[in-house]
Amino acid sequence: MLQRFLILFFITEMNWALSLTTKASKIRQRNNHQNISTLLDNLLRGYDNSVRPDFGGPPAIIEVDIMVRSMGPISEVDMTYSMDCYFRQSWVDKRLAFAGNSKDTLALSISMLARIWKPDTYFYNGKQSYLHTITTPNKFVRLYQDGRVLYSSRLTIKAGCPMNLEDFPMDIQRCPLKFGSFGYTSQDVIYQWNRARQVAIAEDMKLSQFDLIATPAANHTDTVVNSDIKSEYSMLLVSFHLQRHMGNFLIQVYGPCILLVVLSWVSFWLNREATADRVSLGITTVLTMTFLGLEARTDLPKVPYPTALDFFVFLSFTFIFATIIQFAVVHYFTKYGSGECYFSNELSSESSSDEDDWKSSDTKRTSTETPFNEPGLKKSNSTNSKRTNYQGVNGGQPHLLEVIPLSMCSIPITSGRRSSHNFPCIGCAEADEDDKTYIPSGINVISGQRLSFQGQKHRRKKKKRTPRFNSVSKIDRASRIFFPLLFLTINLFYWYSYLSRTKRIQQLNVAY
Repeated sequence: MLQRFLILFFITEMNWALSLTTKASKIRQRNNHQNISTLLDNLLRGYDNSVRPDFGGPPAIIEVDIMVRSMGPISEVDMTYSMDCYFRQSWVDKRLAFAGNSKDTLALSISMLARIWKPDTYFYNGKQSYLHTITTPNKFVRLYQDGRVLYSSRLTIKAGCPMNLEDFPMDIQRCPLKFGSFGYTSQDVIYQWNRARQVAIAEDMKLSQFDLIATPAANHTDTVVNSDIKSEYSMLLVSFHLQRHMGNFLIQVYGPCILLVVLSWVSFWLNREATADRVSLGITTVLTMTFLGLEARTDLPKVPYPTALDFFVFLSFTFIFATIIQFAVVHYFTKYGSGECYFSNELSSESSSDEDDWKSSDTKRTSTETPFNEPGLKKSNSTNSKRTNYQGVNGGQPHLLEVIPLSMCSIPITSGRRSSHNFPCIGCAEADEDDKTYIPSGINVISGQRLSFQGQKHRRKKKKRTPRFNSVSKIDRASRIFFPLLFLTINLFYWYSYLSRTKRIQQLNVAY
């Protein structure tokens, strides 16, 4: 019994002690709330939020720092850039100082912003900036014991960025952000960068088209003249140096341009008589190059000066167009006609035998036809005289150098059984529209009869004639070396000059 009584007594005492502690903490917390409310009421009693701190005295110092969370998009067409940042402002208002520990800080509600003074900061080159309000307005206020006020807000700023695109796409753009007081001059408010932190960049921030290589910040004083009165305004300026990525342009523009130029050089290895092939290849590459050049400028503003990309596209277009002009020159100085084959003199012996057969058959035919048809004799004699003259022109040699169009190497005669003998052709053949029969102009054919040689049994098996086509042009041979070397030389000069201007070569040397 005694042990049970002691246990119950001990539990009762513990509960009584805990209840006293809870009541004391509630009383102390209630007193703190009452003290803070009383403190704020006392601070704001007689406070005028339309008057800046130290009015009539030295200017108020506004310290600013920025924490950039993300950047983009960056538009070359509009020449603007956007960024998401924490914009922090800090100033000292001695009217809000309170007694206590120097480390005491009061986290106030955003409703207090409407009751205290704050600077009228605006962005000089801003276009569509706004404050984030989801789920609540993203801003807070801290009040320190010495009267310092810290005001932070999350903003998305869209500002103008004047770009110089002469070195595009190897350019480095400098996008400024300029801000200051809208109404207070430098005699009332002065902006300064926070010495501990000016512009901080989030470690996980990445840009799709650019690399952020530097963020120099500086103080700036802007002078405005209103009604012959010069007013100076304190400003802060930060520049974001952005270096463009080239990988996308190498894949979509530079690579295809180089391949199109190399493709146009294929015409140098085509026969100079292949007019349709070489012209169609040149026109196709020119049209493709034109489309590629127009497509490359869709995301660029219509600037009055050429960019580095425009120079390369024009260079590629010039080389492709030069291949067409080169073929025109080659075609103009071609020695032989287009599409003609020239048989060599390897068949001199066979040509002699053919001439002998021709003479014997012609003589017999003339002797038999003379009594019946007198005009036939004249025609035969004229034919023999023409043939004799042709032999005399060739130095009395019986062989022929034949010039035969490719489509007429085998000439059919009149209707009936076709002769298997292919006789030499001296002139061009004329086509009869009625029977579609090709008859050499240098041969007289008696109407109603077919040419035949006496003694069909004495046919000789002739060797296969191999045509000798036009030789390769010397201009084509020189172009196969000259065009690639010239294109390579200009490319080396192009890349070295532009990479040196944008200091990318120095950056590569430092990196390695």
